[in-house]
Amino acid sequence: MDRNLDHPLRTALVNELHARPSPRVSAPCQAVYLAFKEPRDAASRDRARDLAHLSILTERHGAQKPSADDSHYSSQLGRASLVWENHTEFVSYMAISPGVPKTPFDPSAAAVFSPDWQALAPGKRVTAVMVRVELLPPELEKVDADLSDWFSRDGLAVFWVLDRSALIATDFRIDPDGWVRFAVFVRPETGEGRTGRIIQRLCELETYRAMSMLGLERARALSSHLNALEPELSAMVDGMDKRPAATTLDRLLAVAAQLETLATQAAFRFGATRAYEALVIDRARALREERYKDRQLLGEFISRRYDPAMRTAKSSEARLNQMLERTGRAGELLRTRVEVERSAQNQLLLESMDRRSELQLRLQHTVEGLSVVAISYYAVGLLSYLAAPLAERAGIDKPVMMALATPLVVLLVWLGLRRLKAAIHQS
Repeated sequence: MDRNLDHPLRTALVNELHARPSPRVSAPCQAVYLAFKEPRDAASRDRARDLAHLSILTERHGAQKPSADDSHYSSQLGRASLVWENHTEFVSYMAISPGVPKTPFDPSAAAVFSPDWQALAPGKRVTAVMVRVELLPPELEKVDADLSDWFSRDGLAVFWVLDRSALIATDFRIDPDGWVRFAVFVRPETGEGRTGRIIQRLCELETYRAMSMLGLERARALSSHLNALEPELSAMVDGMDKRPAATTLDRLLAVAAQLETLATQAAFRFGATRAYEALVIDRARALREERYKDRQLLGEFISRRYDPAMRTAKSSEARLNQMLERTGRAGELLRTRVEVERSAQNQLLLESMDRRSELQLRLQHTVEGLSVVAISYYAVGLLSYLAAPLAERAGIDKPVMMALATPLVVLLVWLGLRRLKAAIHQS
């Protein structure tokens, strides 16, 4: 087959589907899982720092260093099998070792991730999970006794998964050493692939649950800002017809700017929260849980403890969007009112200009009449000096001559001014 016919990204996209295979493990074993996230702008972080942190770990255990463009890495660190993944906002480390310590959930099981190495991480730890995998004993009473010693009864969830091939227990609490504990009891006939998928789904579920809960903190911070802005917005909307529109519009634009800033800051977090919530629900459904005796199911824990937090985040986001819409509608009303008021002011200004124009026209006519009289007066005077000798020879008195010439002069002056006015208007 001619590979030149392939899209340039075809091979890379197919390989991406196989870049993160589930681990294959057999019981008993111990899994330790960590996820680190930078507190701010984690999506645009310098990923070279994550690789450098991973390189420190591999160098300590004499393993092969990761490549500069790796987003997934796996290697053997002594007895532990390491899997590292680089995600959009966080990086995760999983180390699975065969066998289990005598002391359940002994912190020494996490020695591969030493405290001094964790302190060098570019981000902060958002998830720390310890999974203890044992074979399911024939007597379930022993399991009940162990669970009573390992977990708090408040919030304890115990449930069968994957057609009762394994029994899982957790209380979703952080123990004194900083770990969230999961106990997995698998039947002897459960395959290595299924056991590995159970461990991976539990670690992913806890990580996505923690990441989605970041939206709750953003929602709480957002609610305090909205609580301060909402009374001001309501007061402006209620008093729009009592205050000058321009002043109210300026205040409204200031509130709108603050709301837009809050929306910009919260948009990514709320979008990520929805995505992580969907992943939590997906991982929980993939386990296909069934009830164990009268114990709490994972789905019941999610509906009682987790869903209210997600609803709070969604409610804050919806409230922010509603306030933005209210601000937009109020702004449109105020802008319309300002335009109407300005139109009325322009109308009054035009009427005032019309009155001034009419007065100017009347004044102009008056001036024109006076101009005709004045010009005629001086013209008749000049004419009397010119025509006086002729009048004496003809035997006409000077006053009579001026009386006879005055109407003719006035008419000629009036006609001259009209022609001059017409020529000015045409130019």
